[in-house]
Amino acid sequence: MTTLLSELARERGIHYFLISFTDLFGTQRAKLVPTAAIDMMAASGAGFAGFATWLDMTPADADMFALPDAHSLFQLPWKPEVAWMPADLATPAGTAIQQTPRLVLKRVLQQAYELGYSVKTGVECEYFLLSPDGEALSDPRDRQTKPCYDQQALMRRFDVIAEICDAMLTLGWGAYQNDHEDANGQFEMNWTYADALVTADRHAFFKYMVKAIAENHGLRATFMPKPFAHLTGNGCHTHLSVWDTAGTTNLFHDPDGELGLSSLAYHFMGGVLHSAQALCAFTNPTINSYKRINAPVTLSGATWSPNTVTYSGNNRTHAIRIPDPGRFELRLADGSANPYLLPAALIAAGLDGMTQKRDPGPRFDNNNYTDPLPSNPTKSLPTNLLDALRQLENTSLLHQSLGTEFVQSYLKLKYQEWHDYNTQITLWERETTLDC
Repeated sequence: MTTLLSELARERGIHYFLISFTDLFGTQRAKLVPTAAIDMMAASGAGFAGFATWLDMTPADADMFALPDAHSLFQLPWKPEVAWMPADLATPAGTAIQQTPRLVLKRVLQQAYELGYSVKTGVECEYFLLSPDGEALSDPRDRQTKPCYDQQALMRRFDVIAEICDAMLTLGWGAYQNDHEDANGQFEMNWTYADALVTADRHAFFKYMVKAIAENHGLRATFMPKPFAHLTGNGCHTHLSVWDTAGTTNLFHDPDGELGLSSLAYHFMGGVLHSAQALCAFTNPTINSYKRINAPVTLSGATWSPNTVTYSGNNRTHAIRIPDPGRFELRLADGSANPYLLPAALIAAGLDGMTQKRDPGPRFDNNNYTDPLPSNPTKSLPTNLLDALRQLENTSLLHQSLGTEFVQSYLKLKYQEWHDYNTQITLWERETTLDC
């Protein structure tokens, strides 16, 4: 298909292609390639200096090449002369670069396939619309204590929301609802679930699309987990189900099972809960992430984020929610999660749960915000990124499933990030300790 990209471009009026990859910190990197050169670039790859991105490479390393996946091509609805394609990274000799997030997900999906499974996911991406400098909400009239589903505030941002939703409809994602979320200035948009790699590519493109369209309207969009201390943070709730390799039979669905889930589904959840503390290194990958989970009550009265390693039925106060038969929702992840590493780590933990037949333990249906469980029966979530990284370092099954080379690179760069953070002197420190 790659040899036909120039022909496709002529048919669709595409003048440029963004060959894009996502690095370990979730930053999207790209080369803008004119149509006249796209067939050559698709065959040989677009060259990048790996050290210039977050991939744990050095200036001495040879250039790496981004090989675009033409099967996941998105023509920009707001700029149709440009098309975006996710890419996989390789060395000049053609060897895959193991720490490429998209390839990490592909490896885990291959492991699932070899066990007789395919995986389908959906994500709920929350974001804030801010002033261009990012310092304030874009809508000064959005001031309700409980602004969730606020019709007036939603419609004051109709032009932005509708353009993004129209774009998803044009792309064939099956967009089906948009709402104002629990924080002032916060929105969520939903589209239909799909195979895990398809959803991951769409998730990556969605983050780019939202930011680009917001900028066109003179606004700034952010998926930052907790941009405002008094408001609910940005989650990235992930829905997951396991199917047969043909993708036609949902193996999580059992009409006779508790809450409509099969024993396989409960084993999968058992694996997720077993590794949940280490998973936080991927579901909650930034310093700011830990201002969202384990957070004090927000202005609306609830954080809508978990504080324990527990699961429940249709109850949004736990890390895992079972909203319907045949699937579960992980409520732990936030907006900074890497679109590829989030599902990769989640699936790796779940596959371990299925193969080891891990028991998720009892279901808890309490309101964890007002009626917390005793601390003994459950594990606590990490309170900072350092604790999550240490948990990941000591969880061998994730090293094996995700790839030791990848995990070592990820830990190295994330420990460096933690060190850089700790060298900063904050305003809070000066205000509270200057008179010591």
